Amino acid sequence: MNSAGEDAAAPDSGQRSREFGPAVWAVFAAFGTYFCMYAFRKPFTAAKYEGSMLWGMDFKTVLVIAQVAGYMISKFIGIKVISEMPPHRRATGLLLLIALAEGALVAFGILPRPWNAACLFLNGLPLGMVYGLVVGYLEGRRLTEALVAGLCASFILADGVTKSVGSWLLEQGIAEDWMPSAAGAVFAVPLLVCVAMLARIRPPGDRDIAARAERLTMSRGDRWTFLMRHAVGLLPLLVVFLLVTVLRSFRADFAPEIWHDLGHDRQPGIFTQSETLVALGVMIINGASVLISDNRRAYCASLATCGLGFVMLVAALVARHYQIIGSFNFMVLIGLGLYLPYVAMHSTVFERFLAMTRDRGNLGFLMYVADALGYLGYVGVMVARNFIKARGDFVGLLATTCWIAVGVSLVCLMVSWRHFSTPITTNSSPATTPGVP
Repeated sequence: MNSAGEDAAAPDSGQRSREFGPAVWAVFAAFGTYFCMYAFRKPFTAAKYEGSMLWGMDFKTVLVIAQVAGYMISKFIGIKVISEMPPHRRATGLLLLIALAEGALVAFGILPRPWNAACLFLNGLPLGMVYGLVVGYLEGRRLTEALVAGLCASFILADGVTKSVGSWLLEQGIAEDWMPSAAGAVFAVPLLVCVAMLARIRPPGDRDIAARAERLTMSRGDRWTFLMRHAVGLLPLLVVFLLVTVLRSFRADFAPEIWHDLGHDRQPGIFTQSETLVALGVMIINGASVLISDNRRAYCASLATCGLGFVMLVAALVARHYQIIGSFNFMVLIGLGLYLPYVAMHSTVFERFLAMTRDRGNLGFLMYVADALGYLGYVGVMVARNFIKARGDFVGLLATTCWIAVGVSLVCLMVSWRHFSTPITTNSSPATTPGVP
């Protein structure tokens, strides 16, 4: 019998042809659903909300913290909810969560400032669980990396596109407080179509289970057993993800201010242009790991992909310091450097980790542990930045935190690679026994 790190025999060309159509359907449905979700989350960051303050902080920073705080709490709740969610309830859950988020945006337009900041907290609370429900349709398959890379491309591209939509709505005369709900309404019908497509995706087949292990719901005991068993190798990865999440979120939420400091202002299309290039590069590089059938080798290759991202960060910072590249190329290279490890964690690192160990578990559980810590760190950074009265410009702050993240993350990647680079004892029995709902 092959080890857990080996796939079953490769399918013939006819089998690959039969799998192509369902794979395209799945990635289109997942991409579209998550892309549309961003229209209910990110457009508000295209506005500046000048002239308002709360607790000594500018109002936009308060709004970002409020939404991220709701999003962070949602991730902690999702550790339980997503890991225990039965497949047949995912589509209904998605629609309910989005409806609650849009309702909060409508309330944001109705209530006066600064009290409407609480509505952004309520908006982030349901949205934080959307990713886990969507990725549940894609995990545990031989094509999972390609499918999840396509899904992750949605939030890279959507981050820019939805900001462009928000900027366009502001230019049409929509008030800043009503713009977020208007942007969500624009994407409501496409969202319904994509969720309906998700609901028709078939579960993983026998060949998928043989290659990647069956993905089952997890009880509280299952979750603690999993974390305790793999703590030494997982903790460094969680540190890397925390740092990347802080930087990625800062770059995304304050993109207008960063572009302004770089000399680009009031150019709505620039968000879309830069993030389209980032999305293409990240999707191709991370999706290519599906070509590696051995799970342990693919896991190590995914850590190398994370390392490549940090090398790109160094290249961008050095090139800008010596004025070798312009501001647009700088932002694209920084985006690639941050999203390569961020998407690798989503699409390959944790997916192949589960396939390698064959422990009872699912991708949503690991991602929500990582996301919860990542967004907790981001909230802490946002609050600290205001109370320590940092005076550096946005680009300077981004550059400083990038250098810190590069140093710490490369050490953590080496520790995790060292721990998991040799074959580990697999635990196949829990992945094939009935679970505790």
